[in-house]
Amino acid sequence: MNFLLSEDQLALLDGLAALLRDRCDAQHVHKLFDTPGEAVIDTALWAQLVEFGVPAIFVPEQHGGLGLEMIDLAIVAEALGAFAAPVPFFGHAIATVAIALGGSEAQKAKWLPRLASGELLGTITLGEGKAAWLPEEWTLSAAAPLSGVKTLVPNAAEADLIVVGVTEGLAIVAKGAGIVTARLDGADRTRPLDTVTFEGATAELLEDGKAATARLIDAAAVLLAADAFGGAERCVQMSVDYARMREQYGVQIGQFQGLRYQLVKMALATEPSRGLYWYAAHAWGEIPEQASHAAAQAKAHLTDTYLQVTRDTVEAHGGIGFTWEHDTHIYMKRAMWDWAWLGAPSRHRLRAAELIGW
Repeated sequence: MNFLLSEDQLALLDGLAALLRDRCDAQHVHKLFDTPGEAVIDTALWAQLVEFGVPAIFVPEQHGGLGLEMIDLAIVAEALGAFAAPVPFFGHAIATVAIALGGSEAQKAKWLPRLASGELLGTITLGEGKAAWLPEEWTLSAAAPLSGVKTLVPNAAEADLIVVGVTEGLAIVAKGAGIVTARLDGADRTRPLDTVTFEGATAELLEDGKAATARLIDAAAVLLAADAFGGAERCVQMSVDYARMREQYGVQIGQFQGLRYQLVKMALATEPSRGLYWYAAHAWGEIPEQASHAAAQAKAHLTDTYLQVTRDTVEAHGGIGFTWEHDTHIYMKRAMWDWAWLGAPSRHRLRAAELIGW
């Protein structure tokens, strides 16, 4: 059995990494953080990712997409996480998955080609405050014109359509009357969040949205885990490179035993976790009876690991690690986002335990 990525998947990852190295280096991301006012998306970079085919990855071929699998979507999330890319990938990808899973043939034909081509920007809204992320906790109903508040919605201000978690399952709300967005002053300026207030908005229920909700939660968990792995791996590499370059008392600081142990601990926490999100993505498509447990474990472990690795990265860089000018705070803030969105790791560990009958 082959547990490695295929040649096509490696080519996808390499091509995307080359694009991001060219268009999304650290100085570019710092400019976004240094710009006063509300966080915004990098529309030029997103347009290049659209041209590369990123929004089309999970869309079936008959609807203008590439017809690839969850693992392909996840390795894209890893690459974007490694470069802290300021693009609306996460919300758009999960909205696309929702329609592909729960939409009728007419709904898929209407929305998926336009999402795949980048003509429309989609996003997803699940949370309702007080950690109410999961389907059994949603209170908004689409039985009448949609009214109520959803929180921590990625790029809602820029989105053309929002897939909303409701008591009946999932619903599509197109941009227009009855939607008020308010940008939050969040820490992660690469992925802005909004509070969305629905005031009698027209909602179109996805035909199989009720059945798709659990699968959608699992998909979101997988992509968060993949982003966390990409960011954590980049932090480890940054720390190792600095230890090789920085000298103190006439020697590289990487020669100091205490720092060596810290770098080894960071690497051992991160690298073996790659298989955790790979397996969760594989199970999502191929082993559905194990998918929810694997996704919950991956989300819990990798987002916890990412946050700890960013703290260790600050320490490994000494005085410069605490500064605004250094890259570390950008990754720490992305780690906080991954840790919190869809619920804290403890919530997903409990979910994983419940799924296997503990």
